Amino acid sequence: MATSKANKHLLPHMLAPDRKPPLPGLTGIRTFLAVGILFFHYTPPHATYIRPMIEAGFTYIGCFLLISGFVLSYNYAHRADTIKVGRFYAARGSRLYPVYLLSLLVSLGMLHAEWLARPHGEFWTGVVLTPLLLQGWSPTLATFWNTVAWTLSTEAMLYLAFPFINRAKWWPKDAQKLLILFFTFWCCELVLPITYMALNPDHLTNIDRYSSAYWLRLYKYTPLAYVPIFMAGVTLGRLNNARALQDRTKLWMTIGAGIFIVLCFYLAVPHLPYVLLHGGLLTPVFATLIVGLTGVHWISRAFGWGPMGIFGRASFCLYLLHFNLWNVLHDHHAAEHLHLQAFDPWIYYALILLAAYVAYRWVEHPVQSYLLTNFVYKTPKPPVPESPAQTPLG
Repeated sequence: MATSKANKHLLPHMLAPDRKPPLPGLTGIRTFLAVGILFFHYTPPHATYIRPMIEAGFTYIGCFLLISGFVLSYNYAHRADTIKVGRFYAARGSRLYPVYLLSLLVSLGMLHAEWLARPHGEFWTGVVLTPLLLQGWSPTLATFWNTVAWTLSTEAMLYLAFPFINRAKWWPKDAQKLLILFFTFWCCELVLPITYMALNPDHLTNIDRYSSAYWLRLYKYTPLAYVPIFMAGVTLGRLNNARALQDRTKLWMTIGAGIFIVLCFYLAVPHLPYVLLHGGLLTPVFATLIVGLTGVHWISRAFGWGPMGIFGRASFCLYLLHFNLWNVLHDHHAAEHLHLQAFDPWIYYALILLAAYVAYRWVEHPVQSYLLTNFVYKTPKPPVPESPAQTPLG
């Protein structure tokens, strides 16, 4: 009886017997990555001991996309022939677009700055392309209106392609072949940064996170550059399904990958080419961490507990809102109005985290539930389960 009542609150597709269990470990890592990107863009004072972790924040986008491919493959690879493409698109869009639209509304003040900084023809092109999730295809407009939203152009392209990628008949079932395929995609991922470094078409020296030039922006923002890492993630999901590892093994994978990543950030990243790191040099170790966190052990449970779980579910909101909301709060002197300027910048971090949670609770989750139940599945008003098998980028 209790089970029957509980099932009333699930959408029909959520009742499918082949639906995979949630992955709380990946919820927590999303919190870490999203907060890391916040600190990367707005570094807190006196962060000496964690500064290498913050300065490596530009590598976190690649990890997000790897998780995105992994989670989609984890959830859909075993039902590739039964997935309904229209419903898949609707489910993805109903989650991404309401929060994206909210982020553009919050960022309306940026349009004045864009108007002053750009030729008017370029400005109006950006106004048209950005709501359509197409700005990432233009190196000059990728960061238009909402600086970090260029990733949504990539996600939109990958989501459009995924049902057909998932149905492809060339996917191997053997774990060893899938592992080889993963490393093949990783090598493909490195082709573009190595080519850019070899040719240096922008004639830049000492390239870092602050460097900006046409070809560098094309390499950093164009959606096509991220196809290999997404495909690596999809392959990793299939590999995880094909080869069942013990939870103890996954625990040691998590510990080993975590230690290796920290050592890389502190010892290696400052001495390695920015372009190569941005292009996915660390993909295999991130992949090891992701697979490790799918296990049931004390680290994955800790990552899914309390604030880590809460802000993991709200990480998409945190990612999309943090950059321009920080500027809005500063421009309006929020700390002074709250008489909390002594806690600057920490009060701003707190306000942004609160805004992300509120946006998740009152925009992302309820709007997705409403759209799915009324226009896609057309069932009586059940809420969408808060699945940790989502990524901040969608």
